[in-house]
Amino acid sequence: MASTVLLVSLAIFLILNMPVGLAIGLSTLAALLTGESLSLNSLAQQMVISCDSFPILAVPLFILAGDLMGAGGVSRRILNVCNVFFGRITGGLAIVTVLVCMFFAAVSGSGPATVAAVGSMVIPTMIELGYKRSFVLALVATAGTIGVIIPPSIPMVLYGVSTGTSVTSLFMGGFFPGFLIGGALMLYSYIFCKVKGYKGHSEPFSAKKAWDAVWEAKWALINPIIILGGIYAGIFTPTEAAAIAALYAFVCGAFIHRELDAKGLFKAIATSCCTTGTVMVILACATGFSKVLTVEQVPQLVTQALLEISDSKIVLLILINIMLLIVGCFMDQTPAILILAPILLPVATSLGLDPVHFGLIMVANLAIGFITPPLGMALFVAARISNTKLEVVLKGIVPFILLTIGTLTLITFIPQITMFLPNLMK
Repeated sequence: MASTVLLVSLAIFLILNMPVGLAIGLSTLAALLTGESLSLNSLAQQMVISCDSFPILAVPLFILAGDLMGAGGVSRRILNVCNVFFGRITGGLAIVTVLVCMFFAAVSGSGPATVAAVGSMVIPTMIELGYKRSFVLALVATAGTIGVIIPPSIPMVLYGVSTGTSVTSLFMGGFFPGFLIGGALMLYSYIFCKVKGYKGHSEPFSAKKAWDAVWEAKWALINPIIILGGIYAGIFTPTEAAAIAALYAFVCGAFIHRELDAKGLFKAIATSCCTTGTVMVILACATGFSKVLTVEQVPQLVTQALLEISDSKIVLLILINIMLLIVGCFMDQTPAILILAPILLPVATSLGLDPVHFGLIMVANLAIGFITPPLGMALFVAARISNTKLEVVLKGIVPFILLTIGTLTLITFIPQITMFLPNLMK
């Protein structure tokens, strides 16, 4: 009875367009009032404990680091370096856009932050050079999804905390899937631009110009090495790395590049605080939600129901992927991971999947939700920063959705793509 009330009330609240965190909290309260599995006191304690966690501290710190890097000129310097080396290729600026998103992903951990930071620079330039507007906006929105797959990744931290999976192993597992998606986007961009006749810039390669660009961006370029190298070398934890990333971004922006003034600092802190507040409310409420599901043995029921549909691993993985893709269309990554990860992980492990592999499957699925309507956060960000109607973005997004689903299929059914590095480091 309690689980039925929980799920039905959540669906009603979401249909009524209630904020996700509030919808999760109220549906949990409704379930508690109709059942006797948990007391309000124990639920409140669980909600507080979920936020009072050292690993979860990485989330607000990575959010702050991403905002500070965007305000401090890091993304612009990375763009200059990529443009010097790859801008002459056919569709060079499109390929450079994907490369910059991949690099920015390695320091921000956020998809929307990547879209905003990179898109604000490349979208006006690409449109001015004659690139089709719908292609440009769809490309930037899709490339921004790499921000949650290449480590560090905020959704991976949330998945690790909610399932007890090693965040460091998840970070390692994200490298090759992220490179796979980035490579597929660059290949498609090259073919599309070749067909449309979009040329790269005509400036000849200059070793001096390349060196000047690299030298100017040296502090930005070594940032991922410091953060990720420190994690994998065991020098500091992912949470400590997030603190170092935020401090490093502040020092670079304020004292080295000198582009982060007091106004920019205040805006970055305010933005990160709003984002963090939203995430933490959802996290606390989702913990209570998951607790009710666990007590009501919903994960076991879901596992049993799926296994009754078919005993084929391939069929069940396809069903899980379809379900996650549909969920991603209507729900943000944070609540989707916190609610569904504890439910679906037992199913995945019963199929013989490693929790790290399933974590990447889940993150990659929900990352596609950034570019699928009606939620499609990356689509809205790309449209907003370019002052364009959403319909224009939607005209160019279909090939990119198909492309990302294709890479998702490879990630799902070729576990070595994800597990090679984690197994190598064991």
